Amino acid sequence: MGPNPPSGFTPVVAPVSAQAADDALRVATAEVRRPSLWLRAAEELFTWFKTLASAAVYATLIVTFGFQVARVEGLSMAPTLSDQDRLIVNKAIYKLGEPHRGDIVMLWYPVDPDKSFVKRVIAEENDRVRIVDGRVFVNDVQLEDDYVPNEYRGHDDWGPQEIPEGYYFVMGDHRNNSSDSRHWGSVPKKYIIGKVQLRWWPLPKARIFD
Repeated sequence: MGPNPPSGFTPVVAPVSAQAADDALRVATAEVRRPSLWLRAAEELFTWFKTLASAAVYATLIVTFGFQVARVEGLSMAPTLSDQDRLIVNKAIYKLGEPHRGDIVMLWYPVDPDKSFVKRVIAEENDRVRIVDGRVFVNDVQLEDDYVPNEYRGHDDWGPQEIPEGYYFVMGDHRNNSSDSRHWGSVPKKYIIGKVQLRWWPLPKARIFD
């Protein structure tokens, strides 16, 4: 054991600088905060996953019951629609109502329901259709089809034929380059997927269809 300090001796404690005290406080504070930062990151990650899962569910519901994105392949609906146009199809509209003449629809191909087509409704159930030299008559009234350019018109004859109940007669706007009801018959309503509501791509040709 060392010698005792002489009487009257006062030990001197080296003073701690303000900077050292601040550093020590920051270290202690960081140690306290570190768990809360990890907790906050975990909460944010959970919130992100929850949002992503909700978006996936909503997207599935929209595609299943509401709207569907589709792509045009081919020229059977030219010039109204072009090859590779991107469309939004309203799938809910015909759950509440019926297709009407002039509607552009997406449908399952009756001969091979694994394939889908885009065509225009020409006649509804119980209508009488005939085609004379490419001119279409519905209930003996010539169809107003100014959307078909003269060079896209055919010269075929078809019918007359009455459209069965629950069925629809469809044609492509490119009359001389379309496989449609003239070739494979009328389409049952259950095969009509929905109404083409919007062309969103290419953007310069974006258009809403009535």
